[in-house]
Amino acid sequence: MSRPGTPSASSPEALHRMQVTRQRDTTAEVALRRILHAHGLRFRVDREILPGVRRRVDIVFVSAKVVVFVDGCFWHSCPAHRTRPKANAKWWAEKLVTNRRRDIHTNRQLRKAGWYVERIWEHETPAAAASRVVKLVRTRLRRRRHGRA
Repeated sequence: MSRPGTPSASSPEALHRMQVTRQRDTTAEVALRRILHAHGLRFRVDREILPGVRRRVDIVFVSAKVVVFVDGCFWHSCPAHRTRPKANAKWWAEKLVTNRRRDIHTNRQLRKAGWYVERIWEHETPAAAASRVVKLVRTRLRRRRHGRA
């Protein structure tokens, strides 16, 4: 069964893939969080940040005012790995464009509210992504302690 305005799955296999796709605690997210935790960083997971905006952030460093999204290559149209479904092609093209626009809007809103936004692609190695986040969070924490946001 699909939502109103959403086409039916093109096959039982496609339906199954959609049903088992996780919205949180994906393999990439869990791997990244494990490394961040091993570096001594503490964070919140799967949180709403902006009042009145139905968007959830994957990882939140409240003290550093850093939010991290771990974006799936398909759902967020990764330039290196995006694919274009053949079945229901028009609907999917619109859906994926809408996802990208929502990401851009979310980034803008969070930055306007004083947050630093970091987006990580699911295909990035967890170690490289974690290294970037650790450096960012520690830098932001140092600046905040010294009165420089």
